[in-house]
Amino acid sequence: MSRVELAPQAGDDLDRILDHLFQHEVADAPSRIQDIIRAIDVLERSPLIGRPVRADLSGLVTGRGARGYVALYRYVAELDTVFVLAVRGQKEAGYPTSQVSAP
Repeated sequence: MSRVELAPQAGDDLDRILDHLFQHEVADAPSRIQDIIRAIDVLERSPLIGRPVRADLSGLVTGRGARGYVALYRYVAELDTVFVLAVRGQKEAGYPTSQVSAP
């Protein structure tokens, strides 16, 4: 089973998403974050499940529509570790460059 590590920026992204959901008075905001985390947990057993974003990065798509999110990650086979670098809503544009260049 692969190890999954969440970069600090990805944790910040989850906080940002939760704040956004609370701002818009989404009743099930905490459960949406739990859904994202459960989806990321799948990477423990299937680290290659995400779609290629570029040579060394993949994107794990979870949910759809307003409940859709993408986790940007890098799998390092030599370490059998998944580094989750960023999380964003599917409707958000891109990732900050600082997140893409991590581990």
